[in-house]
Amino acid sequence: MDDRQSIDLAAMLCSRLCHDMLSPVGALSNGLELLAMETDPEMRANVVELLEQSATISTNKLKFFRLAFGAAGGFGERVEVAEPKALIEALVSDKPKVTINWALADATLAKPAVKVLLNFAQIAIDALVRGGSLDIGAERRDGACEIVVRAAGPKIAFDEMIGHALDGSLARAELTSRTAAAHMTHLLASENGGGLQYHRTAETLVLGAVLPEGEGLIG
Repeated sequence: MDDRQSIDLAAMLCSRLCHDMLSPVGALSNGLELLAMETDPEMRANVVELLEQSATISTNKLKFFRLAFGAAGGFGERVEVAEPKALIEALVSDKPKVTINWALADATLAKPAVKVLLNFAQIAIDALVRGGSLDIGAERRDGACEIVVRAAGPKIAFDEMIGHALDGSLARAELTSRTAAAHMTHLLASENGGGLQYHRTAETLVLGAVLPEGEGLIG
């Protein structure tokens, strides 16, 4: 990837982040305006509760994006699995119709594997527009980390362009802010000698990755 392509990808990822942050941050702004005008104690209490919810959602999203998209300099080469688990659970905390089943075999994962896991989880969560179950598994086997994320629900919403970005078949000219995260995940896997795949039916979406583990992995 040359400098121009790197800049374009960074810009698209920033657009994605801004899009996802606009709603909770906008709610904070609106809530503060209401709080300044409202005098009824009960209404003020309701507004404060909404402000707290919006602040929590904003914080959760920023923590998620920091590790999923960013350099995440505060982490070492390996990350405790409790960290991505907490981030994903926070991401679905306002989605009561989504349940998560975990199958994480190891206490830590390499940072590239964590990034892939988080991005897979976000794609799968977005696919569960009517709720459903999210199965998330990862284990180290034969010198590689295998990751599987499965979304199952009454209707799976999945843009095939995201799938093409994941498997590397999407032309760079077709990249958008919607597919940028999937493309970044593909690049991350490729640069670490691994690969991604996906399979979709009307009621399931399965995302899989195999990432070799060794010295010098890019994260």
